[in-house]
Amino acid sequence: MKKLLLGFIPLLLTGAPAVAQMTSGVTGKQDTSFSNPGAYRQAKKYHSNIPNLKLVEEFKLPTVQEKRNIVYCQMGDRALSLDAFYPKKKTSAKTPAILLIHGGGWRSGNRQQHIPLAQRLADLGYVCFTAEYRLSTEALYPAAVHDLKAAVRWIRANGKQFNVDTAKVTALGFSAGGQLAALLGATNQKPAYEGENCLTKVSSQVQAVVDLDGTLSFVHPESGEGNDAKGISAATYWFGYPKKEKLALWEEASPLNQVGPTAPPFLFINSSVDRMHAGRDDFRKILDQHKIYSQVHTFPDSPHTFPLFDPWFEPMVGYIDAFLKKVYAPKKKA
Repeated sequence: MKKLLLGFIPLLLTGAPAVAQMTSGVTGKQDTSFSNPGAYRQAKKYHSNIPNLKLVEEFKLPTVQEKRNIVYCQMGDRALSLDAFYPKKKTSAKTPAILLIHGGGWRSGNRQQHIPLAQRLADLGYVCFTAEYRLSTEALYPAAVHDLKAAVRWIRANGKQFNVDTAKVTALGFSAGGQLAALLGATNQKPAYEGENCLTKVSSQVQAVVDLDGTLSFVHPESGEGNDAKGISAATYWFGYPKKEKLALWEEASPLNQVGPTAPPFLFINSSVDRMHAGRDDFRKILDQHKIYSQVHTFPDSPHTFPLFDPWFEPMVGYIDAFLKKVYAPKKKA
């Protein structure tokens, strides 16, 4: 019963009256429909014109140390875990941290999918964490948001162990994870999104966001989220309500509706699938109004799942590294 009740939390944020919420998607069973091998088969089918398309596998890098299956938040019998990848070489200077958030339509996917990216970024000198979060088969929105805020708080609370510069924490996400990373940044200093689990006295603020093809809005005209014509959509499963029944809830979870002066710098790296970056240009206009830095890079003729594959993987890593070096560069003295 506890898991089902999580789905009613958004009503506290929106102030909407309590109505019946769909919980048929809360099956308690893992959804394995989104996986790296499956994404590779799909990409090969529709991008056969790219001869060097290759799934990036885990690396064995002598420069990178790792610790896996670390519990970052314990809620009764439920333990949420993350994996850490960090430079083996000790330095006197503190190191920026990156929280990597997987995609899968808020319903599928797992944190292991971005281990290669975490390893490569750790090789470049970042402390990286790939975190699990509760998917819609287990708990409805905003449970995933609360979990990832808790993950940021854990990183900050345990920064000394990993030599983390706790003033330089980045949220990086792909697809649904990109939406979640953007929402973490857009809701900096908004207590309603924190949740009540784990290290609640620690700051969950992030100082940069990297959004890899994650939507910025569920309700923007460019958005393809919430079309239930051919079956219940991933977003409808996550919210527990069709868009037309609880529009305010879908708006609330849209980073575009939350972004303001407390947002950090943003990097958007996009595929050629336009609907996957719905609301991005309007989002950047708001950032510009508040003089908040942002960048966009788009890979032409690329699938939505480009972060998992060569030939896009290494250029993507380069864009991330260059952006974070710029954002976290020491401030010039006047």
